[in-house]
Amino acid sequence: MVTKLEKIAGPRHRFLLNMGPQHPSTHGVLRVVLEMDGEYAMALDPVLGYGHRMHEKMAEGRPYNGFYPNTGRMDYLGAILFNHGYVGLLERMCKVAVPERAEYVRVITSELNRIASHLVGIGAYVLDLGAFTPILYAFDDREKILDILEEITGSRLTYCYFRVGGVTKDIDDTFIRRTRSFIDRMRSRLPMYRDLVTDNIIFLRRTKGIGIIDRDMAARYGVTGPVLRGSGIAYDVRKSEPYSIYDRFDFDVPVGENGDSFDRYIVRIREIEQSLRIIEQALDGLPGGPVMEKTKKLKLPAGACNFTVEAARGSLSYYLIGDGSDTPYRLKVRVPSYSNLSPLPELCKGMLLSDLVTAMGSLDLVIPEIDR
Repeated sequence: MVTKLEKIAGPRHRFLLNMGPQHPSTHGVLRVVLEMDGEYAMALDPVLGYGHRMHEKMAEGRPYNGFYPNTGRMDYLGAILFNHGYVGLLERMCKVAVPERAEYVRVITSELNRIASHLVGIGAYVLDLGAFTPILYAFDDREKILDILEEITGSRLTYCYFRVGGVTKDIDDTFIRRTRSFIDRMRSRLPMYRDLVTDNIIFLRRTKGIGIIDRDMAARYGVTGPVLRGSGIAYDVRKSEPYSIYDRFDFDVPVGENGDSFDRYIVRIREIEQSLRIIEQALDGLPGGPVMEKTKKLKLPAGACNFTVEAARGSLSYYLIGDGSDTPYRLKVRVPSYSNLSPLPELCKGMLLSDLVTAMGSLDLVIPEIDR
């Protein structure tokens, strides 16, 4: 393990190095301006906005139900989870009750989407470190989830499946059978990921002790999700502030010990295991009944409301101010990737360039979510 630079002997020759905005390890159009001293990064400045699409401003000119597609385009890897947050916000403001069966279906599809997102994050991360094989297995497993979700949503990437009052289509016996089959398959595949990645000596040397975010730094920057839990703080919205019906399920909140890049990786692996537990319990307890509550034309009262869910990358909050019309006066979206990017300049100061890729990749950033 190479530690951060403390002192360099001899003359110092600093220069600027641009990483991005088109660079494989940024996973999107993120530009990072580095002040380098040889192979060491002495200062770092993330430059955002290359993918800005004005989602929040667009909400002000659309009816409430016209913003559904935008929610999935912010985090295209966890689109259902972003959909859930927005729909939950509208239901809270309008005091709409959701049928029991619809809540169970929402939990099942949300956790499937969470697993799919983590698989991409894990596969792409290991690819950043130079290992090509794991991403092939990760995408193979993710493909099974996309097939299942496509069956009921009609889409494989961005979804408008959740609506105010429920979901657009009920699940059937085929969906349940395929989901149970996936649970068995995924559980049998997790030991393979352990052998291929988790216990790999090269991976361990590249990630252990690299990019440490301790509890104090995590709190100061407001990081969230697996990044926060990797630092040893067991905060998960599903447990700490349960929404939907998450308080009915038995699952654990995985946490790390050292707050390094390895801990953030292993938290995601363990969260896949917990999501499988939640899905299995939801399938076992799935009630009958409708999946959509009959609602009148959506018109929100004047006032403000907030709704928070646990997205794949952490705490996702929608805050809406309504003026009594059929469009929002203001919609603010607090996305997890923006918070998780914040500690990067402090985190990577004095770090080798190769280790910077390790640390940045462990944050699992989605750039369109940051720019939105």
